[in-house]
Amino acid sequence: MRLAVLTSGGDAPGMNACIRAVVRAADVNDFEVLAIRRGYQGVFDDDIAPLTRGDIIDTVHMGGTTLGTARCADMYEDDGPARAVEVLSRHGVDALIAIGGDGTFRGCEAIERAGGPPTIGVPGTIDNDIAGTETTIGFDTAVNTALDAIDRLRDTARSHGIIHIVRVMGRHCGALALAAAIAGGTEAVVLPEDGHPAEGLVEQITDAINHGKQGIIVVVSEGARDSIDGIAADLTLQTGRSHRITVLGHIQRGGRPSAVDRLLGATMGVEAVRAARQGAHGVFIGMQAGSLVRVPYAVAAGTQPLDERLTGVRKLLS
Repeated sequence: MRLAVLTSGGDAPGMNACIRAVVRAADVNDFEVLAIRRGYQGVFDDDIAPLTRGDIIDTVHMGGTTLGTARCADMYEDDGPARAVEVLSRHGVDALIAIGGDGTFRGCEAIERAGGPPTIGVPGTIDNDIAGTETTIGFDTAVNTALDAIDRLRDTARSHGIIHIVRVMGRHCGALALAAAIAGGTEAVVLPEDGHPAEGLVEQITDAINHGKQGIIVVVSEGARDSIDGIAADLTLQTGRSHRITVLGHIQRGGRPSAVDRLLGATMGVEAVRAARQGAHGVFIGMQAGSLVRVPYAVAAGTQPLDERLTGVRKLLS
C-alpha cells in the first residue's frame, strides 16, 4: 500500500508528532509513504517525494510542520479536484492522510468525489473548531501559550492598576479564548458566541474593581462581534481605568507542542494508518468521550459547540 500525507491550512503544534506516527505505523505495516509538500499546493506542483523513517528523526518536539503548508486556490477551480486526482494517480497513491482543519477535509471530500483515492482526515488546528471531535491537535499548546502571556500580563496589570485586554485567535469559535480565560483566572472573556456583551462586561469589571481588584485582565476572541478597540474604549470610559491592548496573534501557533498534543498527534496518526489499512474513507479521526472515533466529513461542516462544562464554570467564576 502506498500512503500519501500532507498538512494543510494553518500549522498547529503536534502536527510533526502526527506525521512521525504515520510514517512509523506505515513502516510496521510495510506501507510506503509519500510526502506532499505545502499542502494541496504540493499536489498541483507535483512536489511529492518518498517519506522515510530517516526523514522524521528528532521531529516530534518541533512546532509547525516539517511538510510545510499553504493555502491552495487551485482546489477551488472547477477542474481542481480532477487535476489533483490525476497527480495522485500518477504517483500510485492508494490512500491520502490529510492533517488540518475543516477546509482540509473539504479538499478530501472533493478529491474523493472526483474519483480519487480514499482519504482519512486528522484534525489539526489550534482553534478547536471542528464539530465531531472534542479536541484537535495544537489546541492544548495554544491554550498554554496564551496562558503564559496572561500570567505575565497579570504581573504588570496588578502593578499599574490598569485594564489589560488580550486578543487570542480562534476564528469564529471561542474555545481557545474560553479555556485560556478560565485557566488564567481572568475577570472576563468575550466570545463570538456571546453576541454583543459590552454592557454586561462593564458590570463585571466594575464589580471586580469594587472588590479590590487592581489589575484587570479581559480575554477577547478574535471572532468577537464587538471590536477590541470599542471594548477597550468603553471599559476605560465607564471605569475610569486606562487600558492596554495585547494581540497575541500567530505566536499562539508556534513553539514546542505540549505532551498532550504530542500524544494526540501520535495516537491519531496511528489510527489514521489503521483506518486506511482497513479501507475506510470519507472520515476523519476524532476524539469523543476520551476515545478515538471515525467521523464522516459532513459532521465537520457543522458548528462546534463550546464545552458545556467550561461555559458553566465561566458563569460561576467571571
